[in-house]
Amino acid sequence: MTAQHGGIVRGLAAAGKDPNLQGAKFGRLFPSLPAATYGETAKEEEDNLAALAKAMVSEFDPPKDGPDEEESGIPALYTYFGQFIDHDLTFDPDSSFQKQKDPAATVDFRTPAFDLDNVYGRGPGDQPYMYADDGKSFLLGDPLTMGSKNARDLQRNAAGRALIGDPRNDENTIVSQLQGLMLRFHNAMVQAHPDKQFVHVQELVRHHYQYVVVNDFLPRLVNASVLDQLKTDGSYDKTKLKFFTKFAPPYDTPFMPVEFSVAAYRLGHSMVRPGYRLNDTVLLPIFPLPVDVEPGFPEGLTGFRRMISDWAIDWARFIDIEKRSYGVLKLDRAKKLKLEEEVQNFRRLQFAYRIDTALVDPLGSLPLSVAGNPPPSLALRNLMRGREFNLPSGQAVAKAMGVTPLKNEDILIGQGVDGAKGLKNIVEVAGEAFRDNCPLWTYVLAEAMHNHASPDPAIPVLETMTVSTPQLGPVGGRIVAEVFLGLMFADPGAYFSKNPGWTPGEGKHYRLKDLVATALAH
Repeated sequence: MTAQHGGIVRGLAAAGKDPNLQGAKFGRLFPSLPAATYGETAKEEEDNLAALAKAMVSEFDPPKDGPDEEESGIPALYTYFGQFIDHDLTFDPDSSFQKQKDPAATVDFRTPAFDLDNVYGRGPGDQPYMYADDGKSFLLGDPLTMGSKNARDLQRNAAGRALIGDPRNDENTIVSQLQGLMLRFHNAMVQAHPDKQFVHVQELVRHHYQYVVVNDFLPRLVNASVLDQLKTDGSYDKTKLKFFTKFAPPYDTPFMPVEFSVAAYRLGHSMVRPGYRLNDTVLLPIFPLPVDVEPGFPEGLTGFRRMISDWAIDWARFIDIEKRSYGVLKLDRAKKLKLEEEVQNFRRLQFAYRIDTALVDPLGSLPLSVAGNPPPSLALRNLMRGREFNLPSGQAVAKAMGVTPLKNEDILIGQGVDGAKGLKNIVEVAGEAFRDNCPLWTYVLAEAMHNHASPDPAIPVLETMTVSTPQLGPVGGRIVAEVFLGLMFADPGAYFSKNPGWTPGEGKHYRLKDLVATALAH
């Protein structure tokens, strides 16, 4: 989800334009590829992109937490963990739709590293109001009720704005409470290591986070066949990176490729559900719904305000910290039977929607509070942003990577549910402008629909349901994986560089659920 922001969180000196992108904060993986165009005039291009965007938005579906054929095998929290990672890596405050973008002149006001600067800000020396008197622990906000034990809102000023490293981590209820979990995880590390200085605890937290990114988040999104190409004897190998290094600046000046930030990593928009159940009593749409559309949902998950006290998240509904059924049982029957097992079935684990060429209806008409400038469709915003940055087509990128491009008839638009019939291809739904000329963002999503992972045996699934999980393929997956790994290798403070064999104390199978469990215990 996107939002407007009034100020720069933190600045990095802007470098001048340079044809080799030396010193630029944004750059290109494939600078020699021509920009894809979609019409003879700007108006024709916008009309064609609007037609594609419209086809990529699903029909209205009310918020629900029961089994859903659009669900993947990826627990719902990973959608918002992906958003959290994005806020750690990138922040471009200038998103004008009125001018062409030159990546070499566009500055990333976020360090391109997995360093949690969206959590730590400028540190206790420069932002002491974020920290407790000990100079090491984070201050937390008001207590929350209903969901999980010890739940707290973020610390806020008198206007209700969160006092955190990156204001965007308060733009919706879920990422806001995830930010709170990261603060609590840091505090748990302070408590577990009372003799360590702040910088040492900070490094320990960063390494746990980086380990989860590489060993849990990345394999859930990217097909194993892609990741295996980047390994030697089972470990990631810097020499196997072919695209993030070939045209990149030296490793001491890492940059953010626009093919990643403007296209491939926007995969998470397709994973958003129309709504989420936060706890036993609160089910909310992502945005408030008008009464004439769906009565009973005047509130949404929108943020930048004090958290309502009974909106505390039951995290086992979002991540598999407990064994919960994939199915659902109506609460009235559960109460009648008075069986704890049946009640647990009601409190089901929600899953992210599949990575495919479909966005839920609310993302097709963003409210003014989220998108104050046109267009209101997130799908169209993504497509227009790719055009304004002169991104090449997905087919052109595939050829440059040595991958056989998808055929037009294989670029299907819509929900990639099991047994889906009647999906039309991109040319059928949006016209000849897209023949052999698919926007890179749409191409990455369409490619995922042809790359499925096996269901995770650790997640209980009803016998009557088959869960397919589309994953990023040889183009989208390779871009995301190479940028993630390249930034890790480029960072001298990352565990990849300081101690490549490092694992958390809990062992090599440490996952996001373990980080969440530690935070919740604090």
